Amino acid sequence: MSTYKDAGVDIDAGDRAVELMKAAIAKASRPEVIGGIGGFAGLFDVSALKKMDKPLLATSTDGVGTKTEIARQMGIYDTIGEDLVAMVVDDLVVCGAEPLFMTDYIAVGKVIPERIAEIVKGIARGCEKANTALIGGETAEHPGLLKEDEFDIAGAATGVVDADKQLGSQRVKAGDVIIAMPASGFHANGYSLVRHILATQKLDLQKTYDGFTKSLGEILLTPTEIYTLDCLALIKAQSENVRTFSHITGGGLADNTARVIPNGLVAKYDRTTWALPAEMKFMADIAKVPQADMERTWNCGIGMVAIVDPAIADLTIKSLAARGMKAWTAGLIHAQNGPGAATLEGNYLTR
Repeated sequence: MSTYKDAGVDIDAGDRAVELMKAAIAKASRPEVIGGIGGFAGLFDVSALKKMDKPLLATSTDGVGTKTEIARQMGIYDTIGEDLVAMVVDDLVVCGAEPLFMTDYIAVGKVIPERIAEIVKGIARGCEKANTALIGGETAEHPGLLKEDEFDIAGAATGVVDADKQLGSQRVKAGDVIIAMPASGFHANGYSLVRHILATQKLDLQKTYDGFTKSLGEILLTPTEIYTLDCLALIKAQSENVRTFSHITGGGLADNTARVIPNGLVAKYDRTTWALPAEMKFMADIAKVPQADMERTWNCGIGMVAIVDPAIADLTIKSLAARGMKAWTAGLIHAQNGPGAATLEGNYLTR
C-alpha cells in the first residue's frame, strides 16, 4: 500500500503550518478584506475605487532569489518574508500606486510547520509595514525536486492609482532633483555574487569580522527596507511636484534609474554625496570586485530614489526625516541628446 505521505507529502504537517501562521496573517489585514484565509480565493472590497475618476490597477510579482540560501544556511527564516514584500510593493509605488493586497507562494522540499510559520511571519510583518493585506497564499511540498531543507518563495501584489496621478518618466524634467533614500543592506539582489565571494574567499557566515557588530550571516539577512508608506506620504503631500520614483533592485543604481528617465534627459548622480555601505565595501575589497561590476549588481547604498521638482527638494528631505527616513540630494536631471540614461560621477565618500 502506498500513501501520499510515503511519496513525501505530509498533509497533516501542512495543516499544522496553516494553524501556526494564522495569528501573524491576522495582523496583515485591511478593512476591505472579506473573510479570512482558508478559502479558494482571497476577497477584497474595491467599492472605494468608485471615488477615483479613472482607477488603474497595478500589479507586480517577484521573489527573493538566492538570499534564501543564506537563510537556510543560517537557520533563520523570519526575515526573508520582509524581503519578499519589499521587492513587490516597492515596485508598485514607483508609478504612484497604493498596494492593496498580496498573495505568496512557498515551495519546500519538506513541510516543517514551524519553519513555514516563521517565513509567513516575516511576510505578514512586511505587509503590516506597507499597509498591505495578505489575503492568500500557497505552500507546496516538492519531495524529490527540492531537498528537505531547501525552499523558495515568491509573491504578487495588486495596487491602484488614479490615472491623473500616475507617476512616471512622462513627468520628469530637466532640472529635477534626485532624492536618495538609504538601503538597509544588500536587500535581495546580487546574492549570486555574494555567495560566489563567500565560497571563493572561504568566508564564515557565523563569524563577526573586524569592524562589524554582527555575524556576516546576520548582516546578509538584514531585511530589505520597505519604502511604500514613505513614498505614498510624499505623493499625498506633493502630488503635483513628485515626478516619479525608482526602486533600486537588480541591475543597480544607474540601470534602474534609467528606466524612469525619458529620451533627451540624463540622471547624473554625485557619488561624493554618500559612502558605500561597510558590508558592500568589505565584500568588494576582499574579492576585488570591479567598481563597475559592483554598481551593476548591488544597490551601493541607495534603495529608493524620488525625482522631484527642485522647489520641493528641501521639503522632501525634511518630510522624510520627520517620518524617520534619512534622505539627501544625490543628483540632478540634465538635458542631453539621445535615449534616457543615468550616470554616476565622482568618488564615493570615505567613512
